[in-house]
Amino acid sequence: MARTLEFDYTTALERGTRVFWKSGYASTSLRDLLKKMRIGEGSFYNTLKSKKNAYLECLKHYNATVNRHRGEAFFSAPTAALGVRALFKTVLDCLDDPHVPSRLCLMAGSVDGEVLAEPVLRKYVQEQMTMLAERMAGRLSADKEAGLLPAEFDPQLVVPVIVTYLQGLWRMALVSYDRTQFERQFDLFLTSLGL
Repeated sequence: MARTLEFDYTTALERGTRVFWKSGYASTSLRDLLKKMRIGEGSFYNTLKSKKNAYLECLKHYNATVNRHRGEAFFSAPTAALGVRALFKTVLDCLDDPHVPSRLCLMAGSVDGEVLAEPVLRKYVQEQMTMLAERMAGRLSADKEAGLLPAEFDPQLVVPVIVTYLQGLWRMALVSYDRTQFERQFDLFLTSLGL
């Protein structure tokens, strides 16, 4: 017979996600994680097994909530070019939100030596980044075939540039953030890419 959880798993996972989002994987102690998740050590180990596995589950939760919203912005736009701009808008909206734990995206923060040293975490981060790139490239390729993007436009080249730019944008926002400045920069960036 399976044990009944002594806590609300989804609520605890949301709290854990916010802790990792704010402090990062390496800087989050197990003690702080348990305190913020409001669960006991026994419940934690019975359910999540380890800090590494808790981080993986929090990444999955983040992708199912925050990154899902960003993906919807990209894929629901009438064209891929407008979708990329909608994606950037959701990123800026998140940067403007005073309730988010950090200006650094949790997935972007996962591109870190401590996280990538863990094979299971590395695999998940790589899979998620690859899946995002493939889906974006697929949407851009479809628009190119439909004549909505120039014939010389190369989605396989452009998508990694966009992903790299986003990584830098989140890190620069940690140093200094001015939405108007960022909007002007990404407009110039996307226009130069043909978007």
